[in-house]
Amino acid sequence: MQVAKSYVIPVWFFLITWAVFITDLFLPLDFALYGIYPRTVHGLAGILFAPLIHGNILHLISNTMPMFFLGIILYIFYGRIANKVFFQGYFYTNILVWFFGRPSFHIGASGLIYCLASFLAFYGIFKKDFKSIAISVAIIFLYGGLIYGVLPTQPGVSWESHLMGGIVGFILASGLSRS
Repeated sequence: MQVAKSYVIPVWFFLITWAVFITDLFLPLDFALYGIYPRTVHGLAGILFAPLIHGNILHLISNTMPMFFLGIILYIFYGRIANKVFFQGYFYTNILVWFFGRPSFHIGASGLIYCLASFLAFYGIFKKDFKSIAISVAIIFLYGGLIYGVLPTQPGVSWESHLMGGIVGFILASGLSRS
């Protein structure tokens, strides 16, 4: 059943992210050091790990809740292409942050959140079918304020992750809407 399958990746991402956070609380390590540090060999590990690492409980909650919601929407309505969007969004966003981010540790799932929100917002515009347009309108209504997150307005917030995620989501929506 498609609906049951739609929960698998978002639930696993949610659980793994929370497990990493809880583990980080109890181990004498600073997991943030495994984030993306642009243009360094050590920072390459962050391409894989950064979205799973969060600085505090507020950061964790503000990333995992929209990630869960957007992930479920993606998998319910676009199951055929959902894995491609999720995993390409995950890796391409982080690769771009590694290339273009400022020299600082970038952690958190917000780049992936921006990718999914951007994909869901633009896919309907490119696809031009009723279901996709309705989803686009709903996402723009619910998450339209994310556009301000691509501006460097808050110190300590990786606006680069937001911007790169938004760009990757746009590109994925454009390319996959033609298939």
